[in-house]
Amino acid sequence: MIRVSVPASTANLGAGFDTLGIALSLRFEAGTVDPSQPSNARACDTNHPANVAFRQSGGSGNIWSHDRIPMGRGLGFSGAARVAGALLAIAQREGVVAANSYEARLAAFRVAAELEGHPDNAAASALGGFTVAAAGRAIRVPVAVHGAIVVWVPENTTSTKESRTKLSPTVSLGDAVWNISRSSLLVAALATGDVAALHDATQDRLHQDVRLAMVPETKRAIRAAMDSGAWAAWLSGSGPTMACMVDPLRVDQVVAALPRSGQVHRLQIDASGPSVS
Repeated sequence: MIRVSVPASTANLGAGFDTLGIALSLRFEAGTVDPSQPSNARACDTNHPANVAFRQSGGSGNIWSHDRIPMGRGLGFSGAARVAGALLAIAQREGVVAANSYEARLAAFRVAAELEGHPDNAAASALGGFTVAAAGRAIRVPVAVHGAIVVWVPENTTSTKESRTKLSPTVSLGDAVWNISRSSLLVAALATGDVAALHDATQDRLHQDVRLAMVPETKRAIRAAMDSGAWAAWLSGSGPTMACMVDPLRVDQVVAALPRSGQVHRLQIDASGPSVS
């Protein structure tokens, strides 16, 4: 049996729309069907994103998945599943050692990004850590900020495709410059450890306010996180999940302040990325 484990992700991070992502210590698992597969695994049907990527990458046979990442909540479920499917196919064709290589991760990223239609989640799940994806490329950026990631996950779901229809197809020059400057600042802040810059660096004028108008409880969760001491908080992907970066010593304080209407996960940046065995 071949088995792969891939991290979830939080993407956009405010101003880095369709570009920035962070891998999270919450994992999607998949593998080729075998009597030794986990008892809680479920067979992937034809339309499962892992199976679609598996087939597109040349895989054959049936595969299973164990979906720990909530679906439709803005935590990169489909991106992680597609990366997993592509890596399974590579392992089946070239072997486990090859599937654990950096080249295999990049190949899986390309397959997943094409299927997703945007590269941010795919890059973080494929490479781990903090990533920048643009122009068909994915680059992992070293992180010098040692913070915890707290995510607040409500019961309702969001369709990324549907939420995109609410966004304006054009933006003003001022708003474009605003987002370019903030997303650039975020890359610099995380790379240099400038915690004080994180709040300003995660502000956005392109998508977040429009999406938050559809999920007011998430907007309240962001405010609660910031008021209780989080360094930065943002709508995770298209939502409805809120993610925030927090001093590890203040995690309990932030968690206690969040609305009781959602489930809270205490996570870390997943620096290891996918594993194939």
